[in-house]
Amino acid sequence: MKKTVLIVEDEIKIRKVTVNYFEKNNFNVLQAGDGRTAITVFEDNPVDLIILDVMLPILDGWTVLRKIRSRSDVLVIMLTALGDEDDKLYGFELGVDEYVTKPFSPKVLVARAKALLNRSTTGFEKNDDTTGIFNIDKQNHLIVINGVKMELTPKEYLIMELLYDNKNNCLTREQILNQVWGYDFYGDNRVVDNHIKNLRNKLKDQGKLINTVTGLGYCLEV
Repeated sequence: MKKTVLIVEDEIKIRKVTVNYFEKNNFNVLQAGDGRTAITVFEDNPVDLIILDVMLPILDGWTVLRKIRSRSDVLVIMLTALGDEDDKLYGFELGVDEYVTKPFSPKVLVARAKALLNRSTTGFEKNDDTTGIFNIDKQNHLIVINGVKMELTPKEYLIMELLYDNKNNCLTREQILNQVWGYDFYGDNRVVDNHIKNLRNKLKDQGKLINTVTGLGYCLEV
């Protein structure tokens, strides 16, 4: 399955070259030239990885990162020309997964993106378990649907495990938020909706298993 990467870079030539390299490497590519557009594109599309420049017009990369982290744990590679160690530490505190310093090689950037995605996902492979439509391996943090291991982020797995443990019962957004993100999470519950949207896209035909209970939350009907 193709991964979707959002490339946020205001320098047109750099963005164009980077987009071309990712497309050649079998990625679906979205792009934005400023911070505000980046947030809009991210909110409207399921994204597996964001390549985010620090120096952006309208909203800088730090602001974009804070807004994204308030609702999602999507992987983020930060592009920066800054060499100060304090800046990198600040970025890691905000939730940066990896740094790439400008000027950079597009080939190396793609390789780092692939490595980061491989470390954070289980990958697709056939499974001998055919005992039902939906199976869960809590020891290895795997979700199996129709014998296929699903490619999920850590937060997506936790949501699916929570829904599975409470299958056929409604969970409110607040319950999901508190259990998955913790009671000290300061973002709003729209992060839950965004992750559910991504899960349904990944589950494809089985996405219908996750039902929306109007005015309440979500229910996994198995």
